Amino acid sequence: MFDKILIANRGEIACRVIKTARKMGIKTVAIYSDADKQALHVQMADEAVHIGPPPANQSYIVIDKVMDAIRKTGAQAVHPGYGFLSENSKFAEALAAEGVAFVGPPVGAIEKMGDKITSKKIAKEAGVSTVPGYMGLIEDADEAVKISNEVGYPVMLKASAGGGGKGMRIAWNDEEAREGFQSSKNEAASSFGDDRIFIEKFVTQPRHIEIQVLCDSHGNGIYLGERECSIQRRQQKVVEEAPSPFLDEATRKAMGEQAVALAKAVDYSSAGTVEFIVDGDRNFYFLEMNTRLQVEHPVTELITGVDLVEQMIRVANGEPLSISQDDIKLNGWAIENRLYAEDPYRNFLPSIGRLTRYRPPMETAAGPLLENDKWQGDAPAGAMAVRNDTGVYEGGEISMYYDPMIAKLCTWAPTRDEAIEAMRNALDGFEVEGIGHNLPFLAAVMDHPIFISGDMTTAFIEEQYPEGFEGVELPEATLRKIAASAAAMHRVAEIRRTRVSGRMDNHERRVGSKWVVSLQGVDFEMKVKADKKGSTVKFADGTKVRIASDWTPGDKLATISVDKETLVLKVGKISGGFRIRSRGADLNVHVRTPRQAELAKLMPEKVAPDTSKLLLCPMPGLIVKVDVEVGDTVQEGQALCSVEAMKMENILRAEKTTVVTKINAAAGDSLAVDDVIMEFE
Repeated sequence: MFDKILIANRGEIACRVIKTARKMGIKTVAIYSDADKQALHVQMADEAVHIGPPPANQSYIVIDKVMDAIRKTGAQAVHPGYGFLSENSKFAEALAAEGVAFVGPPVGAIEKMGDKITSKKIAKEAGVSTVPGYMGLIEDADEAVKISNEVGYPVMLKASAGGGGKGMRIAWNDEEAREGFQSSKNEAASSFGDDRIFIEKFVTQPRHIEIQVLCDSHGNGIYLGERECSIQRRQQKVVEEAPSPFLDEATRKAMGEQAVALAKAVDYSSAGTVEFIVDGDRNFYFLEMNTRLQVEHPVTELITGVDLVEQMIRVANGEPLSISQDDIKLNGWAIENRLYAEDPYRNFLPSIGRLTRYRPPMETAAGPLLENDKWQGDAPAGAMAVRNDTGVYEGGEISMYYDPMIAKLCTWAPTRDEAIEAMRNALDGFEVEGIGHNLPFLAAVMDHPIFISGDMTTAFIEEQYPEGFEGVELPEATLRKIAASAAAMHRVAEIRRTRVSGRMDNHERRVGSKWVVSLQGVDFEMKVKADKKGSTVKFADGTKVRIASDWTPGDKLATISVDKETLVLKVGKISGGFRIRSRGADLNVHVRTPRQAELAKLMPEKVAPDTSKLLLCPMPGLIVKVDVEVGDTVQEGQALCSVEAMKMENILRAEKTTVVTKINAAAGDSLAVDDVIMEFE
């Protein structure tokens, strides 16, 4: 076995590989850019080597720099993670020439299947059902428009060497095809150093389901079930689960066997993923094969008990698979939510800054015991597990140079409903402050009827949140529980305040028992009666709830029993109450005396400043280009400029017909959030 492995990656996947290597007794080497000097993967590794400036194309994807790090440290093998150099055949060739093992597939398999155009041709020749499209190289935007018309709108423009949603655009007409072609090329060149683009038919109402395969160099190959990845935003997966709630056993077997056959056709070894589009009749179409470890691999590990990273390392060491297809049993259900540094209230635009607070829920392991990567028995009733793969820490910086994903929160339970409930509590208990993040949105998805039913497609987010995410409206029953909890918490806080002031001996009498709690536009009148075990809250209509909690003022998280049901609240202090996050809702909760509530109704509402004549930068980023000039009349929907942040290029468009009166930024300028890019008449 190898003594030392270099991880040619960063962030959570580097940390993930280090954990398994450590378990196997293998030393690890991290590489890092200037921006990652204090990163978690650098701290976790046994050694770390600096490789250059923050941009990936000057550090992490520069093969010569990675090779220098290998020579300096004497690493015997390299795990590439995903993205960056993971599917770069030239990198694999360089390792082979140096006598260093690549923890991934052979060069031939990468070249045949890593390139999306070539892989589709091979799949078609092998008799695999594929989506209609044009697999040749496309020279310019005019040709892209011509091909799109021949294929038939809508079409998907995709980077040949791409992955992770980068370099992908959906076009519904000629204008979008023209714009999408250039944006896809720019993103592809920036992220992968390869700007080749191809076009395929965009299948409406699809489900995205992928098969995990594992092969060795001795001719053995197995599949480890499927993953449902249909909850996507901008072609970027957000929620994944295993198994799929849609597949039956016959379809699963057919997809799995086809995936293994395809892998064997290219002499594949290591872990890989074959992606399919599946329609409503369970017909499936080959999309691509990812010749690397997938971001969402943890859900497969949770339902099979197989450590995929360990298997990859053993295969790279020349060992045959220690498990057969008969050993693979799908136990329970696993769900993964990707935590992104992006603001769901600002159309999911990237957010950067310091993590002033980062407290994931406690990781727990439960369920069947593992022995030699095989399940031993069934899980006991009520068993569950929480796993959080992350590459950040409290006090660390979220950089604009890399992907905005900062953690993958996973839950496992014997059934899908139990896994969803475990995820709800885990999301509510995840504390993140200092940056915009998508925790509220993820919580809303977990409560959405369509997700709960399992009847979703890749259009879920687009269809259910067409105007973007604006929070959720909680039902009255939930509001009552939160209101009662807030009143009990406020009472505790007020008692502490009066004790500190020392103004009265009878603190509880001074605080009083009658309150009006206002949240989400609703007022609840109530009376709180406390005892040593908790509080009884009586509403104006006579209903009562019992509240019990060990929350104390200043705690950021409150776990409260409301009539013996657990409610997890993220708590912040505001004037006259709390800011509470729960189940996807972000609420300002005011707790007032009846007289204060009466006076509050007389206060005028604060009017937000008018920014309708300004184009504000929606995220920290780099101006790629400005499409208009001072004096231009622009139409609604017209492109104004492009901003690049976290490897994604975002086109900012006019919201109405108007005239440009001033432009404050030019291509190459770095802007902060809400910087004024241009002004209008």
